[in-house]
Amino acid sequence: MGLLMSILTTLTACTSINYKHPRIESHTIINTEDTLLGTTYTPLVASKPKDHSGFYPLLNGMDALTARLLLAEQAERTIDAQYYLIKTDTTSLIFINTLLQAANRGVRIRLLIDDVFASGYDAEMLALDTHPNFEIRVFNPFQRGVFGRAWSGVTDFSRINRRMHTKSFTIDNQVTIIGGRNIADEYFGASQHEKFGDLDVVGIGSVAQDVSAMFDSFWNHQTALPVSAFAKPLDAPEKALEQLSTKLDQSRESIKNTKYASVVIKKAMAFLDGKNDVFDWVPYKLIYDSPDKGIKSKSGPSLDITGPLLKTLQTASKELILLSPYFVPRKDGIEFFSSLQARGVKVKIITNSLAANNHAAVHGGYSPSRKPLLMNGIQIFEVRPDANISGAEIFAASGAKATLHTKAFIIDREKIFVGSFNFDPRSAYLNTESGLVISSPLLALQFANHIDTILPTQAFELFLNDTNKVQWRAYDEGVERVYKKEPYSTWRQRFVAGLMRFIPIKGQL
Repeated sequence: MGLLMSILTTLTACTSINYKHPRIESHTIINTEDTLLGTTYTPLVASKPKDHSGFYPLLNGMDALTARLLLAEQAERTIDAQYYLIKTDTTSLIFINTLLQAANRGVRIRLLIDDVFASGYDAEMLALDTHPNFEIRVFNPFQRGVFGRAWSGVTDFSRINRRMHTKSFTIDNQVTIIGGRNIADEYFGASQHEKFGDLDVVGIGSVAQDVSAMFDSFWNHQTALPVSAFAKPLDAPEKALEQLSTKLDQSRESIKNTKYASVVIKKAMAFLDGKNDVFDWVPYKLIYDSPDKGIKSKSGPSLDITGPLLKTLQTASKELILLSPYFVPRKDGIEFFSSLQARGVKVKIITNSLAANNHAAVHGGYSPSRKPLLMNGIQIFEVRPDANISGAEIFAASGAKATLHTKAFIIDREKIFVGSFNFDPRSAYLNTESGLVISSPLLALQFANHIDTILPTQAFELFLNDTNKVQWRAYDEGVERVYKKEPYSTWRQRFVAGLMRFIPIKGQL
């Protein structure tokens, strides 16, 4: 009895979440035409149709990091960053250091992150938050304390199960980056062991203002709390910020003279040069979930991403190429894609193989859909763990695992979606997501042609044999190989994925 009381006392001592914690509402700084980015792009934007914005794809991880760092260095008024994940590895620290340097020169920084991977870094977040120009808010925070996360799962699961997967990065309300990348080495070709294939786009014009409005809706929402609302106060906040600044500077210096840094530096700012318009100017639509999705009682159809996504997919008349690292279509999804195929749309699904997937449970949820999809004529390709990822060749070791992380689809090679949405129940019903539907034959055709070129050597093609069993076809140096079981996988991976097929958690995947 005494032990039980002790456990209960420890659990109830976990820091609770105070949603009435005082916070100051803030909004996008609108008048930024006189900034460097404003003077660079305003004349260009004015010369284009009002319903168009300019887009430039970031397929390469080093390009994606370079764009973020250099845009942040150009900022004069404000930077709004919204991410599901920011690690404490090399590129993450450089990213945070760049934001802090911007804050030091007077730029207002608003950083909104999800709490799934932020726990354990409260002191660092509090230190940054003490800076007069740097404010951090956390989406749906877990309770703190020794057993805080576990206690949140027991007492408040319906809330903490809903995460902010939305990603955006907007500078001076003039330029934005939106897509699938989080902030970590594997997304930027800077990891020895992992290399993620991903996609972002840089956008200028009204799309930047649209993303700013989306950010404001999250930033001022009740689920976005200041770190001080749940974290233990620092004893010496000014000293903590000074120590963190030193650590961030050291991290930047440690990579300064590396080959990776030299390549990043050489990727000059073509898209920041207003005289060199590398952007494709086309109509677009920003679609995203309301932050209300983070509250079970409020998550409804008022503003969601799934409706517009399905409507867009239904416009396909010839071809649909869909990339989703975590693909769990369930019964309705299988019927939806099969109906497209039945009316003459060539449907091609690209996802991760078991050996390339970093979530075995998701693969277990996906694998039962393969046979019915194949039987209905849908093509399925699974990315190989040894696939080449552009931009990862400098850091990645020879055995580094490749993982598809791109969330995109291409319709009739005329329209492309780029965003954070996975075709799984979690993206559809639990997490907040965002993305852009871009009506660009140029970008759509460019990306589709790129996929056509690399699929034969970078992915396994699935097919049904004479007895309707799923098999995999691959080409190594022009020689065809057929696999009768999950290629390149271990027995342990197959066992875990197979076990997950029978655990009733598909709605959480």
